Amino acid sequence: MPSRSSDAFAASFDVAFDTVLRRVRALDVGLPRVVIDGRSGSGKTTIAARLRDAWARHETPLLIALDDFYPGWDGLASASTIVADDILAPIAAGRPGQFRRWDWASGTLGASVSIAPDTALIIEGAGALTPRTQEIADLTVWLDASEVSRRERALARDGETYAPHWERWATQERAHIATHDPAALADLRFELH
Repeated sequence: MPSRSSDAFAASFDVAFDTVLRRVRALDVGLPRVVIDGRSGSGKTTIAARLRDAWARHETPLLIALDDFYPGWDGLASASTIVADDILAPIAAGRPGQFRRWDWASGTLGASVSIAPDTALIIEGAGALTPRTQEIADLTVWLDASEVSRRERALARDGETYAPHWERWATQERAHIATHDPAALADLRFELH
């Protein structure tokens, strides 16, 4: 049986998703660029995937997860720079964006990925929303929830792989928040219960 806290999270998540979807559908741009940020376990990946699946515009968006290119467990700040400098800025200038995948198993850079400038984008991950990405994006979203519920969801998702890195990652999230204040930059902010 689901707990009351998971029921409350699901209800607040559905409200957040419906709001984001309505805003995307109302955007008056041909190829929207949506940036979704939040702390680990806040629902970014789930909302981004649901948004892609329900997009209902004439173009299909490319979903880019920062998990694909964080350069390891200490790479949140580096990934923020990659989103701004290597993906969004070139695309906004009409050039292809790019990133190199991170091979988590070997701890090395992997294949290069090129993103055509005529692509609708959903970019999600902790560290995605900075003043530079906010300037380029058409819609920005910040998700958060209590640490207890975020940790519970993150560890249920990633289990023992993530558990030893929780605090290490949370320290980087706190630094990102202190440096960039992504909640203040967001067009839409949600505190999920």
